[in-house]
Amino acid sequence: MRMILAASAAVLAISACATSAPQRTTMVPVQAADSYFVKGANAIQAKIAARGQPRAKNVILFIGDGMGISTITAARIYAGQSKGLDGESYQLAMEKLPWSAFSKTYTHDSQVADSAPTAVAMTTGVKSYNGSIGVTQAANLKDCTTAKTAGTTTLWELAEAAGMATGVISTATITHATPSATYAETVERDWESDANVSAEGKAAGCKDIATQLIDWTKANGDGFEVILGGGRANFLPNTMADPEYANQKGRRLDGRNLADEWKAQAPNRTLITNTTSFKAFDWNGDGQVFGLFEPGHMQYNLDRTKTDDGEPSIKDMTTAAITRLSRNPNGYVLMVEGGRVDHGLHAGDAQRALGDAAALDEAIAAAVAMTDPEETLIIVTADHSHTLTISGYPQRGNPILGLVQEGGKLSLAADGKPYTTLGFSNGPGSVCKKQDDGKWLCDRADLTNVDTTALGFKQQSLVPLGAETHGGEDVAIFASGPGANLFSGAMEQNEIFHVMARSTGLTK
Repeated sequence: MRMILAASAAVLAISACATSAPQRTTMVPVQAADSYFVKGANAIQAKIAARGQPRAKNVILFIGDGMGISTITAARIYAGQSKGLDGESYQLAMEKLPWSAFSKTYTHDSQVADSAPTAVAMTTGVKSYNGSIGVTQAANLKDCTTAKTAGTTTLWELAEAAGMATGVISTATITHATPSATYAETVERDWESDANVSAEGKAAGCKDIATQLIDWTKANGDGFEVILGGGRANFLPNTMADPEYANQKGRRLDGRNLADEWKAQAPNRTLITNTTSFKAFDWNGDGQVFGLFEPGHMQYNLDRTKTDDGEPSIKDMTTAAITRLSRNPNGYVLMVEGGRVDHGLHAGDAQRALGDAAALDEAIAAAVAMTDPEETLIIVTADHSHTLTISGYPQRGNPILGLVQEGGKLSLAADGKPYTTLGFSNGPGSVCKKQDDGKWLCDRADLTNVDTTALGFKQQSLVPLGAETHGGEDVAIFASGPGANLFSGAMEQNEIFHVMARSTGLTK
């Protein structure tokens, strides 16, 4: 985590659409000279010159990990049908936001991105390498020490330095690619705990991501007011039993209990691990809270145990975080990631992915309802897409998870077998199977008597892979509030950072 290079007092002009957004001290991020940063800053400045300077007190960035256009469409139909409504004409909360655009997700080195540099594009304003977090194009992926010389300043660090409140929520591990893009710098996204760091990395003194989160207090500000997600094992030693699962232990090899270290760093800090402790925390108070609800990722929403010993929903975490962060008169910056949308798609399990996308949308609806549209910029987007397809000619109202029907009859492919509306171009549901003789045979299973709506069904795909891959097409941006009018057309993904930073007055 890099310190801010320079600061200058900003005199903020108040526009006609101004709100109660406070004046802020602007900072110069360490990546300010990066070519992607400069180009993105200039693009947003041109829009501000034409459309006016927005003034947002708060920012909430919702990221549906892997939530491409086809996933949004399928989630719309799924959510509507789940409520007994017409799925095709149903509207998700995100789709009701008044401004929209496309985001180009390519990275510095790849046509098809992974979650690490795409999240970094949004949190720092630069494009970088697949697999890296918080570094610019100047980093060397073979030398972890270059994370120190080619680091970045995130919007969350800028906000902390300016006295704003900050928060990060994820249904994945809190050290996973997207949430860690708010605080970490590393050339290897998989170094979530010291158990993952290579021998060369350890010898060079390069820190794992969990340690970097705990070390926030060495930078500007006092760190996140709210941290909620999974990944408890990355903070606990491998000699310590998990507090919820007696047969599981932490992952750390250095013997450190980072969760306890975080709590001991400052007064009025609380650790929570389940719904009971989540409900017990005073969200209307001023304390800092660190919620680690699973050793690994949180449960899919459709599998989530809705008891006091279970996990809060992403909606509950979002509303609680907004309640706590809103106490800061200087405003707040919050990221909310629906991380398991991506995992369901990688697994070729459309239903679990759509269940988490629908849950994320409920969180978006709650955030819209409890914030002032004149002072809070809300952005909903994805880091990248997936290979999910919606195809065939299913009749209106056909179950989105079902077999394609036309005129009340199953549609049959040229092989005489039915097929589902949803499918993947590659992944674990491939119709191609390796035979005992080592040869591959591609022969689709007959789904006539298969319940394709059953939880855990894997949609058929073509190319055989252990995990389905990301897609490279543009993803959607939906937005409301001050600065939302800066989203239009097909935009570079790193321009999202500049919209947030300029709207809040954290850069100029």
